Amino acid sequence: MKRWLIVFAALLPLTSMANTLNSTNDPNKPGYNPSQQRMQSQMQNQQQQQKRKLQQDQQQQNQDVQRKMQEQRDSAQQRVIRTQPGQQQNQN
Repeated sequence: MKRWLIVFAALLPLTSMANTLNSTNDPNKPGYNPSQQRMQSQMQNQQQQQKRKLQQDQQQQNQDVQRKMQEQRDSAQQRVIRTQPGQQQNQN
């Protein structure tokens, strides 16, 4: 019983916040502001674009790191091969 009361008490402020956020979305209610709606929509679009750009940048960074690591592995492997007995060492 106490557990449910605690959960209910914790969720109660969230429901009031949701009501205040949704009250401006209804054109039949006072406080509706279409320019605010446009601004919120533009901000959401901008955030989505920034998120996509960030994801692309992170993907590019990951690819760069993987490429660099592969180059280092290849270089290390070549050094090991060159130092093996019986292998001809090429001086570059």
